[in-house]
Amino acid sequence: MQPKKVFAGTIGYLLIVFPLAYTWHLVLFKNQYETLGYFSRGEPIIAFGFASILLQGILLSIVYPLICPVRSFARGVLTFMALMGVYHWSMHVLAETAKHPIEPLPLWFGLETAYLTIQFGLGGCLFALIYLNQPVVEANAS
Repeated sequence: MQPKKVFAGTIGYLLIVFPLAYTWHLVLFKNQYETLGYFSRGEPIIAFGFASILLQGILLSIVYPLICPVRSFARGVLTFMALMGVYHWSMHVLAETAKHPIEPLPLWFGLETAYLTIQFGLGGCLFALIYLNQPVVEANAS
């Protein structure tokens, strides 16, 4: 683990994802999310959202070089999106659908799939740039 890269990834992820999440959910599509019944709290606790994204940034900065060992920008972005984006989508979108009476489902799936595609696409670009020139450590064959 390289602390400078983890720090850069964490701060970069926070600076990308927090404004995106806030703007997407609480400004651009706020009425749609209210219609869906997604917001059940009168006022969201912004600090919890911030803390969640901060923790994601730390963890994703640590695991990126493990799940994307080949230092190709495009391959890193696509691998990151496929593994972490789909993982997060399955936990967030499907789990919320299972637990809450969110309707209409096509709107929910469309909004959150678009949002997570942007989130993990931008996050993948960030981490791919940070780790682009890091040498790949190969296991000794002897």
